Amino acid sequence: MDRRQLLQGAATGVAAAMWLPGCANLGSPPEADLILRGGRVHTLDARNRVVSSIAVREGKVLAVGSDAETAVFQGPRTKVVELAQHVVVPGLNDSHMHLINGGLQYNLEVRWDDVESLADALRMLREQAQRTPPGQWVRVLGGWSEFQFAEKRMPTIEELNAVSRDVPVMVLHFYDTALLNKAAVRALGYTKDTPQPAGGEIVRDALGNPTGVILAKPSMFSVYSAMRRAPQLDPGARVNSMRQFMRELNRVGITSVGDGGADNNLADYALMSGLARDKHMTVRVACSMFSFSPGKEYEDFASWISQVKLTDDPIYKIRGAGEILTFSAFDSANFLLPRPDLRPTAEADFEKVIRLFVEHGWPFQFHASYDESITPLLGVLERVQHSAPLDRVRWFVDHAETISPRNIDRVRALGGGIAVQNRMSFQGESFLRRYGPKVADRAPPVGEMLRAGVPVGLGTDATRIASYNPWISLQWFVTGRTAGGMPLVGAANRLDRQQALRLYTVGSAWFSGDEAVKGSLEPGKFADLAVLSADYFSVPEDQIRKIESVLTLMNGQVVHAKGPYRSIAPPALPVDPAWSPAAVAKNEEEGRYLGKSMRGSHSCGHTHASGDTCGGHTHSHNWIQGDAGLWSLSCSCMVV
Repeated sequence: MDRRQLLQGAATGVAAAMWLPGCANLGSPPEADLILRGGRVHTLDARNRVVSSIAVREGKVLAVGSDAETAVFQGPRTKVVELAQHVVVPGLNDSHMHLINGGLQYNLEVRWDDVESLADALRMLREQAQRTPPGQWVRVLGGWSEFQFAEKRMPTIEELNAVSRDVPVMVLHFYDTALLNKAAVRALGYTKDTPQPAGGEIVRDALGNPTGVILAKPSMFSVYSAMRRAPQLDPGARVNSMRQFMRELNRVGITSVGDGGADNNLADYALMSGLARDKHMTVRVACSMFSFSPGKEYEDFASWISQVKLTDDPIYKIRGAGEILTFSAFDSANFLLPRPDLRPTAEADFEKVIRLFVEHGWPFQFHASYDESITPLLGVLERVQHSAPLDRVRWFVDHAETISPRNIDRVRALGGGIAVQNRMSFQGESFLRRYGPKVADRAPPVGEMLRAGVPVGLGTDATRIASYNPWISLQWFVTGRTAGGMPLVGAANRLDRQQALRLYTVGSAWFSGDEAVKGSLEPGKFADLAVLSADYFSVPEDQIRKIESVLTLMNGQVVHAKGPYRSIAPPALPVDPAWSPAAVAKNEEEGRYLGKSMRGSHSCGHTHASGDTCGGHTHSHNWIQGDAGLWSLSCSCMVV
């Protein structure tokens, strides 16, 4: 955020305040593009004000207040939306997910994020196998846990073989296991003669034949490579897939994301730049770059620094380096296996790239799950600090599930932040078995981070390690219970609902350097918001994960609308390819509101605009089931 943007935001806020009732007004008030009124708008400003209305102009918040206070900005061209007491929150900001990697695969994936039984999950695979054309695969690429299922187990190879004999089926479990049916094993060319992948295992039967199970031991790339060898989308469908995924994020209220790194770096970022140029971005994205060249990371980063200009573009920008800075200093998060040690060259390799970033003013983030990894890496930063002050750049640690109080204090002293995710909501049972309740009780120690004064942002690490759904994440941080319902994190490191929401909005904005322009709903800040399907602050804790948005604005534009706001939804975007699981998911989602149309014969006796009533005439209405209950399309009794 540069000084010019900061002053512009402040000026906009002052200008809006001049026109509120009770102020000495000069001239005519500016006309709002959009006013939302009659709701419960949680601004998350410094006073945590809750107001009934918000006015928007040119992509920014013009004013917040009562319906009367925003009415002064209503003009002949202003669109007015009635909120009908819906709760409104700032647009959610996932401080660490992999939007680019997830988006480029989204149209290919069957998603199990909110599926509650393995039987239903397998049914989804069977149905998709029937739709999938020859040469294509059925795949589930993470974002689920066996403990979310009523059966509390993973699918077996036999069950995947029963899905289809001819269509390859792959199910990825985090980055620790890939399950393949026989057709997928054949398609990948795995035989008894196939060598074992580096850092992984192709599990074999007594005769030496591949069973269809691939294990990370501990390298995630052994299972990741199998995923990447499956058929990919053509260029046009890749763009469509990314747009569909951003729209899906809008559906759950997300308007901003910090991307922790993409596979193909410059090529993938060129695709994103094209979307931004063509004004197809519906999520603000701040990307980091990491190397996929073990041992050559410094050379990669030096090359990118010479080619890539860091900007403050509010929609799409490269923010710096991460999350993998060097492979020697990378600890995997496979909680089924013992904690991996950093390699002997980790500190020297890490210091070399850190000095490069500080010298060139490149912000950075680094993956570190375990305190045993964080300790030496912070030691490197402390050495660098003596000759190259870290306050030249913004930096933070990703994950930090077992960070110690001492290392939290070291992060604060060095001016860093910590981006934490709900990975334990999906992997908590495995973590507890390996490390015990004392360690699990504070994994991650979010409360301790906040009490120490460290900047904290919440997120998911989606889409392989966890679901992209922020409400699943928020439920985890509030309850400390896993997807399987097991209590894990103690009260000292759980958050109340407002704390959690603040860290998912205001808190996350710090990590992209945008805390002055987004995160709260205040005059001069970006008009990014979500109108919720249910009251986040009062629904039962176990229902938080079921919340979604019925109306999402990004940059003051409607990017998602459903139910009572469907008439102002953006134009439909057909899914490419048409057989995509995403197309089926979209149809089912729309069906929740339009497909469940009902007709009822009754005598409603309501009064029409003319003053006439239906009286005792028995007639029919068309109804739609929405999140707020039943609402009527029209009356067919012909009284108008």
